[in-house]
Amino acid sequence: MDLSKIPLFEMLTRRMSWLSQRQEVLAHNIANADTPDFAARDLAPLDFRRSLRDTGAATATRTHAAHLGGGAQPQPFRDAAPRSRYETSPSGNGVVLEEQLMKVAETQVDYQLVTNLYRKHIDMIKVALGRGQS
Repeated sequence: MDLSKIPLFEMLTRRMSWLSQRQEVLAHNIANADTPDFAARDLAPLDFRRSLRDTGAATATRTHAAHLGGGAQPQPFRDAAPRSRYETSPSGNGVVLEEQLMKVAETQVDYQLVTNLYRKHIDMIKVALGRGQS
């Protein structure tokens, strides 16, 4: 069974991918905390409605050539619009380590949540198929 065809698992996978990319961006921000004129970046929040529409979970699926097509192709993640800096160092660096570390912790907790949801749904499918523990 190909789990990537199930919209729920596709959305969970997309969320995990977004969280991984966000972790990379935050790590890059922290690594450049002493770089002159460096501005912290972040990813735009993942839009649940758009993600639901892109997976085709809420749209019709093409079952015949004469029928309309399915959902749109997923778009790559983008940077959030840069906000004005409220704290800068004398060198012009706009990275606030406390803020970045809070975002890292939030991202880690969200990733653990999505991982647990993924695992629990796999376990439910196994039980439904008679291969799991009841």
